[in-house]
Amino acid sequence: MTRAVTVLATGPQALVQDLGRPGNAHLGVPPSGALDQPSLRLANRLAGNTEDTAGIESVLGGLRLRAEVSCTVAVTGPSVPVTVDGRDAGSHTPVHLRAGQVIELGSPRSGLRCYVAVSGGIAVPPQLGSRSTDLLSGIGPDPLTAGDVLPLGLPVGPPVGEDAVPPPSPADHLTIPVLLGPRDDWFADPAAQFARLTWAVSPESNRVGLRLLGDLLTRAPEFAGRELTSEGVVTGAVQVPASGRPVIFLADRPTTGGYPVIGVVAARCLPELAQARPGTRIRLRVQAYSDS
Repeated sequence: MTRAVTVLATGPQALVQDLGRPGNAHLGVPPSGALDQPSLRLANRLAGNTEDTAGIESVLGGLRLRAEVSCTVAVTGPSVPVTVDGRDAGSHTPVHLRAGQVIELGSPRSGLRCYVAVSGGIAVPPQLGSRSTDLLSGIGPDPLTAGDVLPLGLPVGPPVGEDAVPPPSPADHLTIPVLLGPRDDWFADPAAQFARLTWAVSPESNRVGLRLLGDLLTRAPEFAGRELTSEGVVTGAVQVPASGRPVIFLADRPTTGGYPVIGVVAARCLPELAQARPGTRIRLRVQAYSDS
């Protein structure tokens, strides 16, 4: 029997993701990969996979899968109802499925993205060394739709049970440290502006970037109205378009940008930003390089 799971429903969005394809910026290809990598890594450990195995990133729940073969599934990320054939199964724990059983994710109580790992991993063909869906460049598998049959690899180890894996509780107010540069000199006293300004996550945010609504960042007088030649950007870069409202680039970001980057978010905070729902309040704070 072919090892596979069948997608019965996807919710708002469901994508195949692993840890991405870093190192291809010279080809114009972003790193992609799971936005909340610690959650995917945990799901894989619980399912008996290596941490870099491909799973499913589900936005706001609603994902429903039918096992076509006996397998183990683990769901991580924020707290979320998980059922098997309509009966509560729980998240953050290995769940065994018999062939024909259906696992379904409800809506997470907070946060945005849940991760589903299946023993053996989602074995779609890799592209540039990764099975991740990249929404910006179109590399990788298409977003999942009902009726998709996803092949599974062979299990590599037993499921790893843990006594207690408490799910994270994403906050509705975040204070995010930022390393200034390379274009912080384009702005009038950026540290002081960060100290007094607050933003909210826009509903137009996606895997490319977290768009922020609210106060405007003010340029230094000598840079008002100036344009910038496109230059390289990294994941976590805080780019400030002409509107003055910052965008925090995430894993499907472009590899270059033509607006000034005032700073870069500390990498340890990217999983928090991955779980920030529209309306989440964001404050940025300057971090010393010695603390990074």
